Amino acid sequence: MKFTIEKSVLLKTLGHVQNIVEKRNTVPVLSNVRIEAGKNGISFKATDMDTEITETVDATILENGAITAPAHMLYDIVRKLSDGADVELTYPDEKDQLSIASGRSKFSLSTIGVEDFPIITADSLPTNFAIKRDELKDVIDRTQFAASTEETRYYLNGLYIHPKQEGETKVLRIVATDGHRLACVESPLPDGAANMNGVIIPRKTVAEVRKLLDDTSAETVQISLSDSKIRFTMEDIILASKLIDGTYPDYERVIPTDNDKILELNVKELAKAVDRVSVVAERTRAIKMITNKNHVIVTTSSPDLGSAIEEIEASYDNESLEVGYNFRYLLDILAEIKGETAQFSFRDSASPSVIHDTSDSSAIYVLMPMRV
Repeated sequence: MKFTIEKSVLLKTLGHVQNIVEKRNTVPVLSNVRIEAGKNGISFKATDMDTEITETVDATILENGAITAPAHMLYDIVRKLSDGADVELTYPDEKDQLSIASGRSKFSLSTIGVEDFPIITADSLPTNFAIKRDELKDVIDRTQFAASTEETRYYLNGLYIHPKQEGETKVLRIVATDGHRLACVESPLPDGAANMNGVIIPRKTVAEVRKLLDDTSAETVQISLSDSKIRFTMEDIILASKLIDGTYPDYERVIPTDNDKILELNVKELAKAVDRVSVVAERTRAIKMITNKNHVIVTTSSPDLGSAIEEIEASYDNESLEVGYNFRYLLDILAEIKGETAQFSFRDSASPSVIHDTSDSSAIYVLMPMRV
């Protein structure tokens, strides 16, 4: 195997694939990237046995072949080479290793044969549909922050996607929750997705897809899935992953439908107020919102640190309520509201609050109160 490739192209591709590789592996080959020079270009592949990425790029190929080499070390070497340079990769070199040469720089890396490299994407994926790149970015941004990080509740460690009948139309619904907050977003149902089963996409997979969406010029993303695996295709990049094998809870049961006390206020003003009082709440993360006619008080206090009070204008005409929140959870939700105003609906101080973007009815957020 021998080929020459631009440093910028190689670095970008290695940056994508090395994100999948775990820093520490008990199986040596899983620390490596599989590099293959063939008639369609240079293919780079990495896997952690749950997720697999393949990216194909153009290069000047002098000799076909395939080998695996340490992913993180190769990335670090290429990252430190001179900008604008060409990089030549050769296997085997005079040491029977992978040679990386650029200008006056030359490195040799130990390798492992491709026959030991695992492939996880051989299964049939019967459900296929396409979604616009910007639409996929948007629904990920508005939900992924609410996914759980607790391994004991593994079935919450990702995004739950499924088709849903809303009146006379069907939508694709994307849900995330960690038990303290819930994000639920709807998107137009793509052709081919109507009969899919609900699936849970792992948090790591979602995060990697989101990074790739910023780097691809593809206008649409092709999604293929079965009950156990999913594949995202973005032009020359393919990311495949196992799905979480579990039953997602009945999330609709925790979305209140009888909250009758309505508060509307400016999103940016509330976010700034919460951010300022959070300086005092950093240790407990607890703040309190006190609703009054035409204004809201955001406050917190700490026996060790002191207290903070902010007052902002609001539209509210009901009995006064005091509701405690984790300020980080509240700020995460406010950051995803695109319009100028947010609508909070309450039943009482101890019940979940529902938060809407008044400019977009396709998203709903639920935030559990915190005892303050």
